[in-house]
Amino acid sequence: MCLPALEDGQNMKNKISDSTVAHEIENLKHATRSELKERWRALYRTEPPRRIRRDLLIRALAYRMQEQAFGGLKPFIRRLLARVAGDASGGRKIQVAQPPALKPGTVLLREWHGTQHQVIVGDHGIEFKGKTYKSLSRVAYRITGAKWSGPRFFGLNAHHQERHNGNE
Repeated sequence: MCLPALEDGQNMKNKISDSTVAHEIENLKHATRSELKERWRALYRTEPPRRIRRDLLIRALAYRMQEQAFGGLKPFIRRLLARVAGDASGGRKIQVAQPPALKPGTVLLREWHGTQHQVIVGDHGIEFKGKTYKSLSRVAYRITGAKWSGPRFFGLNAHHQERHNGNE
């Protein structure tokens, strides 16, 4: 079975559409080792590791195909993974920050387009303008008319704090 070759300099996203990624990944399972290595060279623009197992080679190719078709990891996820890997290789305890737990009675304020918005965390949801919502994201949508991560909109996650501290 021959896998479609990429022309030099051609973006993988242009070659494989969203609808064919799963089919192309399935084709990897039936490809010869030589075809897999050829695909590696096209996708990674480097030689594959000499002693890589076939199953790992297929997984790495599948990941790269999805990354190029749909986009890769966000920078803050890359930083988190790098930190966790550094902790693990350094023999340190791996710590991943948990999102803050909001206790009932917590008041959050957010200014949006010159208007101050206040939400109150209740026992059964988030109270905003006399109505109870299931999540901060739904309140953020009500305020902005666009899909937002509620914790990010209200400044509760580390990614938001990193950006405002100049670390991104």
